[in-house]
Amino acid sequence: MENTANQYLTIAMDVGEKLLQYGAETNRTEDSIRRICIAYGATRVDVFSITVNIETTMHIGYDTYTQTRRIQNTTMDIDKLSALNELSRYICKNKPPLIMVEKRLNNIEEIQNYPYSLQVFAYALISGSFCVFFGGNFHDMIAAAIIGALLKPIESGIKKYSNNRIFIPLVWSLCGGLLNAFFLHIGIGDHYDLIAIGNIMILIPGTAFTNALRDLFIGDSITGVIHIVEAILVAISIALGFVCIHSFLL
Repeated sequence: MENTANQYLTIAMDVGEKLLQYGAETNRTEDSIRRICIAYGATRVDVFSITVNIETTMHIGYDTYTQTRRIQNTTMDIDKLSALNELSRYICKNKPPLIMVEKRLNNIEEIQNYPYSLQVFAYALISGSFCVFFGGNFHDMIAAAIIGALLKPIESGIKKYSNNRIFIPLVWSLCGGLLNAFFLHIGIGDHYDLIAIGNIMILIPGTAFTNALRDLFIGDSITGVIHIVEAILVAISIALGFVCIHSFLL
C-alpha cells in the first residue's frame, strides 16, 4: 500500500512539476496535484508551491506521504501546457494505470516546438512591427527586424550555458545594443531608441507580470510578489543592457 501511494503521489508531482516548468500559474498547479491525488484515493492533500518549489503532503486514512520538488529550467510552452491540462483532466476522470500516465507524460515531453526558422522570423516580425508602432521610419524598421532575427540565435546560444532568468536578458540586451550601435554606424537605421524599443518588446515579461497580478487577486501573495519582483528585475536587465551601450558607444 505504501509503495502504491508513493507512486500515485509521484505521478501527481510529475504533472505538477511539468505544469510549472511550462508556464502554469501556481494555483492551477496546486489544484491539479490535489485533484489527481484525490482521484487515486487520497482523503486530504496539502499542496504548497511557488515558482521554484512544490511541497505536497497526501493523506490516505492515517497514513501520510510527503514529497518535495525543486523546479528548474522554466519556460513558456502553450502546447505542452495545454496537453498537461488535458492529461490532468483525463486522470481525474478515468483513473488510468500509472504506466499509461507515464507514457503520456513522455509523449508530451516530446512535443516539438515551432520550427527554428519560424521562431527567427517571428523575432524579426515583432521587432520591426513594434519599431514602426512606436514611430520608427522604414530604415529603423529594417534595422530592428534584422537585429531581431540575429538575437534569436544569440538567445539560444546563451541558454546553452545558463538558465538564469536575470542573466540571460542582460547579456541578450547587451548584444542587442551592440548590434544596434553597429547598424547605426554603417548607416542602417536612424534612431537608436526606436530600434531598441522594437528589440526590447521581444523579451518584455508581460506574461510573468500578468500571472503575478492573477496570483495576487486569488490570494497567492507570496507567489504574486515573487513574480512581480522577477518581472521588474527582468525589465531592468533588458533596459540596462541597451542603456549601457548607448551611454558608452554613442
